[in-house]
Parts: sequence; C-alpha cells; structure tokens
Amino acid sequence: MAFVYFDHNATTPLDERVLEAMLPFLREQYGNASSRHDLGITARRAIDQAREQVAALVNVRPPQVVFTSGGTEANNLFIKGAAEILKPSQIAVSAIEHPCVSKPAEALARKGWAVRKLSVTRDGKVDLNDVDAALQTKTGIVSVMLANNETGVVQDVAAIAQRARAAKAWMHTDAVQALGKIAVDFEALNVHAMTLSAHKIYGPKGAGALIVDKRIELTPLIAGGGHEHGMRSGTENVPAIVGFGAAAELAAGRIAELAPRIEKLRGRVEQGLVRLGAVLFGAASARVPNTSYFAFKGIDGETLIIELDKLGFGVAAGAACSSANPEPSATLLAMGVAPEIARGAVRFSLGVANTANEVDDFLQAVKQVVARLKNLTAMAV
Repeated sequence: MAFVYFDHNATTPLDERVLEAMLPFLREQYGNASSRHDLGITARRAIDQAREQVAALVNVRPPQVVFTSGGTEANNLFIKGAAEILKPSQIAVSAIEHPCVSKPAEALARKGWAVRKLSVTRDGKVDLNDVDAALQTKTGIVSVMLANNETGVVQDVAAIAQRARAAKAWMHTDAVQALGKIAVDFEALNVHAMTLSAHKIYGPKGAGALIVDKRIELTPLIAGGGHEHGMRSGTENVPAIVGFGAAAELAAGRIAELAPRIEKLRGRVEQGLVRLGAVLFGAASARVPNTSYFAFKGIDGETLIIELDKLGFGVAAGAACSSANPEPSATLLAMGVAPEIARGAVRFSLGVANTANEVDDFLQAVKQVVARLKNLTAMAV
C-alpha cells in the first residue's frame, strides 16, 4: 500500500503547477532581480507578480508584502523589529504560540521588556478576559496566532486587535496555519502585521512573508543592500518567491471548494476516532477544517505514531518527545489537559489530495494498533 500522508500542518507537497512556475527561474531565467539587464528585469517582474499574488490572497496592497525566508524569520522580524522602535514595556503573547513567536518574545526580557503569557480556555481559545487584564499594563506588542498549529483552533484575532489598538499596542498575528484553509483578510483582522509561509499552501520551503501596515516602522533584522524596501536585505530567492506567488493564486482559487470537502473528511475521521474511544482536543471551538488533535487514554502518542507509520500512515506527535525525557504538549497543558493524556496526543491534518477511502483505511489501522497496544499494556500490568 502506498504511504498516506496526514501531516499537512507540518508541510505540504509542492503543487506541480507551482513547480512549473518555478522551473524557468531555476534554469534559464537565473538573473539577479537587482540587475539592470534583461535577465535581471525578468526576475524583478516575476517578484513583482508574486508580490501581487500574495497580496491578493490576504487583501492588502503589494508594497505591504515583505518576502522572507519563511514564517520563523517573519515572526522574528516583527517582534525584534518592533521592539527596536518602541520603548520597552510589556509584550503579550498567547500561551499557545509557536516557539518562533514565544522565544523571541522571551528574549526581549533581556532588553527591559516584561513578557505576559495570555491564558487560554479548555477549548483552546485565548481568554479575552485575560487579554483585557493584560492590557491594563502598558503594552507595546501583542502577538496571537490566527490558527493553532496543533489543535487547529481559530482565535478571535479581530477582537484581540481591537483591544490592542485601544491600548495603543502593535498587534501581530502568525497566520501560517490558517492561510489557504480559511479566508485570511488582513484588513478585517485589523492587525498591524501578519506572518505567512509558502510551504503550508503547496508552495516551496524557504519562502515566507511579513505583511506590514505601512503606518508602522520596523528595524530590519538583516542589514545590507536594502532589498524588500529596506526591510530584508539579501539577494532575493526568485524561484521560491515565484513559487509562493503561484501557490497563493492557486489557494485563492480553491478555498471555497476545499474547505467544506476537507471538513467533511475531518468529521468522518473524528466520528471514527470517538467510536474507538479517542479524546478530541479543541473540537468545541471553531477550527481550520483540516485539523484533528486526539489521544487515547493510556497510549503513548509517539508509540502510536510509530506503529501507524509502519502501516503506511503519516501523522504527527502533539508534543516534542524524546525517549529520555518525554514532554507533553505545552499547548494542551495550557488548555488544562492532564499531562498523562497530553503525552498521548496525535495530530491528524488533511490535505487537498486525501480521500474518504484513505480516511477509512486510517481508522482501520488505528483500531488495529490501539487494540494491540491496549492488550500489551494489560499484559504488562
């Protein structure tokens, strides 16, 4: 049986149409976009087109798109770049942020900033009451992800942004896991900055973007020749940027059809998982349509993942684990999930090519593995 991939929140396969758009810039159109000759002008026009394609996907003007090497760089560019402009005060980030937001935020503590972690409910939503409480203290930066990478829970970023703006704080959202799965509208979210990544939407790795409200100023992370309007110096990765643009255009064209179809498949798998005794995380909240996060009591998540891999199914751990020091998911702990259950967490994330037959085969595999692991546990007692 062919390997079935259910880990699209980690990365997505490169769309063939994206590859076709990139290939000329990996072969004959190899010019530097800063050069004034024909090859350079062709590269510059390709970047300009990609900027327009990405801008259209999130409802902004092309000059607001700053291309980066990925989501991690974009998050660091905003947090560190804003901190260099603003006077040290408080930075508020949710307790369930990706490390590429939480770690640069924590690093600001060495520069006189106070770091405030915003609490979440048991359903995985950032607690708006805690946002209000946090903003009673002078705050310069607020960063809350649009969709959580583990649970898929969609945050009320617009409501948080309204509160942040009222407190005169700069509001940022990491929209990497939401892009291409739900409508993402920069203006509607009312944020000052937003992070995107190409490889989550069937584009190439090595391309991301920070969308910036032009009324704010950031200090660049990388100084040099002044590329990307001075925001990100360095010779542009033309093939990857072109691929990002192509992927953005494809995402815009398929989201209306894709979201309900994928959500129906997700419902199919979750019904099956619940029948098998699984606990679902974040299911009471609005989520991106492709993501399910679950655990079976008494079964280690890493073990389940390894056994499913042997049967030809790729899913992900809900926690960074090692055999020497297993650590439960920080997201689930923030949601109040008991550590012994959190250690069993497994993330299942669908993509455009997955089918109902694959879902049904996956459920059969889970049933087989869970029964065997429970028998082994019972024998060991």
